[in-house]
Amino acid sequence: MQKSALYPTVYVLGNGQLGRMLRYAGAPLDIDVQPLAFDAPIFDLPQDSIITAEIERWEKTPLTEMLGHHDKFVNQSVFGRLADRLLQKSLLDELNLPTSPWCLLVQPTQWQHVFNDIGEKVVVKRRMGGYDGRGQWIITHENQAIISDELYDETIVEKFIPFDYEISLVGARFRNGETRFYPVTHNLQQNGILRYSIVDTQSLQQSQQQLQAESMLSKIMHKLDYIGVMAMECFVVGDQLLINELAPRVHNSGHWTQLGCTISQFELHLRALLDLPTPELSLLAPSVMVNLIGTEHNQAWLNIPFAQLHWYGKEVRLGRKVGHINLAHTDKNVLLMSLEKLGNELPTDYNSGLNWILKKLK
Repeated sequence: MQKSALYPTVYVLGNGQLGRMLRYAGAPLDIDVQPLAFDAPIFDLPQDSIITAEIERWEKTPLTEMLGHHDKFVNQSVFGRLADRLLQKSLLDELNLPTSPWCLLVQPTQWQHVFNDIGEKVVVKRRMGGYDGRGQWIITHENQAIISDELYDETIVEKFIPFDYEISLVGARFRNGETRFYPVTHNLQQNGILRYSIVDTQSLQQSQQQLQAESMLSKIMHKLDYIGVMAMECFVVGDQLLINELAPRVHNSGHWTQLGCTISQFELHLRALLDLPTPELSLLAPSVMVNLIGTEHNQAWLNIPFAQLHWYGKEVRLGRKVGHINLAHTDKNVLLMSLEKLGNELPTDYNSGLNWILKKLK
């Protein structure tokens, strides 16, 4: 005899690592999470179900057309709005939230205006897609010709910000308007790809950043009537935060929560979607996340104390995210020893990032 389900099935548009980790997070609570490949066959959607997504945009297939426009798709309008950088930047301006000066790049005759009014050095970004360092170009007077004709009206241009460092905030909003936030995460990107995240809440500066970041992300989520987890990436310039990107989903910079927090970002997203009781989030220990980029699997990682390996089962390719390792411990000295041991089991191109983490923790 089949038992009745406690909760509606949660269907996820996309079956990459984020969808997979949402499924893992649902299992202990007996929440049936079903990640779906975009080219999967269409099916009769149960009346008692919820649709979410692991990515802002997807290819057009019979399944994505069915689910992407379904009334069970939570935040359906938000995905399209935030996937387009033009609309995302316009939202930030509408809410008077700080971001880098920008404009839509429409035609080649704009360049003099761009250099005069935006900045002598700018970043051109595709309106749609272009993540992990792709679809972005740093432009000055000398190389503006590399922006080809087909990119006009399909890109925005932003002032290049010589920031001090980067942070992100991951939080969630519930159906009654309540919010939950994780501690601010310090991130290091290399070649446009997030490589390392670290969380430690001891500094006064971080507590000030926390208040500022929570105020900004709250304003965005309330304006959009958003339900679930959202991430906000920011540049830090002195004591100011400038919003760089928004992601209406679970996010790479929140992976550390799987080991370092009372509730992971994946479980939090499901709790918010299903309107489940959720206590305030508490950091368990200083935490680090190391992204595994284009690196072959190494079984020795399993021998690192206080570490948690997530391997995505993907073909290993240059520049591709194939897994991540979380590390956490209440004693920073123990955490440092685990990081040093991990460094011995990673290729040498990880050294600079690991040194950055070690300096942050000391």
